Amino acid sequence: MKLKRRDFLKLSASSGLLLAASPESALARGEKKALPPEAVGILYDSTLCVGCQACMVGCKTANRMPIESQDPQKRWDDPLDLSASTLNIIKRYANGTAAVKDREQDGYAFIKRQCMHCIDPSCVSACPVSALRKDAQSGVVSYDKDACIGCRYCQIACPFDIPKFQWASTTPEIVKCQLCQHLLKDGKIAACCAACPTGASLFGPVEDLRAEAKRRLKLEPGSYADFPLKQIGGRAEPQTTSRQVGHYLEHIYGENEVGGTQVLLMAGVPFTKLGLPDLPDEAFVRLADGIQYAIYKGMAYPLVVLGALIYMIRKGENNNHGGDHKEQGDGK
Repeated sequence: MKLKRRDFLKLSASSGLLLAASPESALARGEKKALPPEAVGILYDSTLCVGCQACMVGCKTANRMPIESQDPQKRWDDPLDLSASTLNIIKRYANGTAAVKDREQDGYAFIKRQCMHCIDPSCVSACPVSALRKDAQSGVVSYDKDACIGCRYCQIACPFDIPKFQWASTTPEIVKCQLCQHLLKDGKIAACCAACPTGASLFGPVEDLRAEAKRRLKLEPGSYADFPLKQIGGRAEPQTTSRQVGHYLEHIYGENEVGGTQVLLMAGVPFTKLGLPDLPDEAFVRLADGIQYAIYKGMAYPLVVLGALIYMIRKGENNNHGGDHKEQGDGK
């Protein structure tokens, strides 16, 4: 039997309504996502950072990133912010006389910016073609240039404003820190942590990094303590350095923000002053996942809209037919 166009549209609209009512479309209302079983990340301690930018050099070298210089002769690398050429950057906060390190008033502090590798990443949820993926074991958020269609939804979705686009390229890609995933496969660690001489950037299992951060919060400011260098956990022989303990804010940034991140930050100056956004504990992806499931997988929302339009058209047709019958009746 031949299916009429009107019947096909009715069937499609009905299917869309069923999909919209399906429990799967309520995906976003699930529980908070757990940390991947072998999650690795970075603990950045602003109080240990001296602003040497060795981490930036290590990152550029390991990832073969081009120099980004304000110097006309391009003699050195001095980016102003994250970009298509810079995956991680050390920025400086200064107030008043900037005389005292890690103090908000008349002080200064350093902050490291890079991809936070969210436990429930909005960029992954927003990508319609799975060009951004979160590794089920390590939790690293990586990018597949061959799958990317250049929509840049990831840029809009990221609460940390991390993904950058290669505007100057004829074959542009999205650029972001991938936690030196190519090095991890060879048993190495992220290049920024390997290059850090003070222990300000520390690589390791996220659970170990969380424990280390909480240990530091209990240390007495002004006293001396041992701090691990380069990495914690794993098979490598631990290295430590003795440093004077700074004054910490009672806040591990990334422990709870937007569902938690695998890059954790500690500082003595409010994070909003250091350029970090003030974010809720709830992951933004809760809503985004529900919308993405409906739009890109079930096509439910467009069909719901289509169903509503069909209903309005049918209602209009019925009204017109009713009016025609009335006019015929009046003419008798």
